Amino acid sequence: MRTSDVVIVGASLSGAAAAKRLVDAGLETVILERQELPRHKICSGILSPRGHRFLLENFGPLPREALHEPTSCKGVTFHFPSMVSMSMDFFGGTTPHLHRKFSDHWAIKQSGAEVHDRTSFVGLEDKGDHVLVTARKQGQDILYKARTVIGADGPSSLVIRSVYPDYPKQIPWFFVGQKFHDIVDCPLDPQYFHFWFHPDLGHYTWSHARDGQQIVGVGFKRGDNFDARHKNVVRYLAEKHHVRLSEHTSHEGCAENFGPSLINRYVFGKGNVLITGQASGFLNMIGEGMSCTLHSGALAGEAVVEAGRRARPVQEVYRRMIASEVRRTTDQWNPLKIAFGRPHEADFPAALMKLSWRERGLVLRDIWRFILLYKEFKWGRQIALAAAQRLAAAGYPGGRWL
Repeated sequence: MRTSDVVIVGASLSGAAAAKRLVDAGLETVILERQELPRHKICSGILSPRGHRFLLENFGPLPREALHEPTSCKGVTFHFPSMVSMSMDFFGGTTPHLHRKFSDHWAIKQSGAEVHDRTSFVGLEDKGDHVLVTARKQGQDILYKARTVIGADGPSSLVIRSVYPDYPKQIPWFFVGQKFHDIVDCPLDPQYFHFWFHPDLGHYTWSHARDGQQIVGVGFKRGDNFDARHKNVVRYLAEKHHVRLSEHTSHEGCAENFGPSLINRYVFGKGNVLITGQASGFLNMIGEGMSCTLHSGALAGEAVVEAGRRARPVQEVYRRMIASEVRRTTDQWNPLKIAFGRPHEADFPAALMKLSWRERGLVLRDIWRFILLYKEFKWGRQIALAAAQRLAAAGYPGGRWL
């Protein structure tokens, strides 16, 4: 049996952020990763200014191998069915275009934690004063004992399934896939991440340049046909934006727990088991999850340290600390905050005001029609309730969190 202070499941950016806090505080920390490192990670790699600042402040300058080409991104461009487009620069200037295979591995190494790769999480038992974790490596079971376990293993988290077996049935699941194309002609500005508010294209549709190719991505309700959805987007880009691409050279996809950030329905764990990062449900409005997962991971690590110093239950300390990240992330989906505040890292209201009155009307109409795409999930009332609660409080209530 391997004994340590903390076991982190998942060599992710959130896992690295948690590990950095723990190791800096002198706690023995072991990270379990089922794949061999450096491992591939499905992600567009567009990082927000806040996430970039976190990496610089906590891990130092990124090495060149941790970046795709183009190496930076200026901001986001929104496209609408009315053919109005809005480009918005990030407030903090250009940000890195992360190559997640190498950026995650770099951050994990910088954290100073002990890493056990090719080691798959199997299950856990919370004994009250410690947690027993069963893992498997090369067909052999390995037992770990730790005071605390942190699940940083992404949307399809096995750690969540260990503590809340029914959770996956309680939320809608989406499939997010992207295909890579050689470029024949692409007028889309390669310095921007492009997003389409178009209900006929899918629940989440994007495109941007990467390493001499163009990514065409689409997200939709799980169970739909990926190839058909993707072909529809490629056809639309050709007809409406004059984008000419070759047949795709490769593709990838994954399941996503898209929705908790919209409706304040996060999952943070139970007892001595903390859940953090995208496993918890953190996702920014443009689909960038790295900045909020970095910060939530760091808060998970800080909660373990603080709980030990004050002899308080770690779950109690974590939920108090994580409320700030919930506020920041859910504000990005709050219609009142969007309309009257600046919750994002690019100025949507300012970009909207630059349009003519006619164009503004078209954009608002298109956004409303896009929002109706989510009607079947009955999120409207939940978003409205969270927005109303936010008016009267400094944050969002934790009563709906698991």
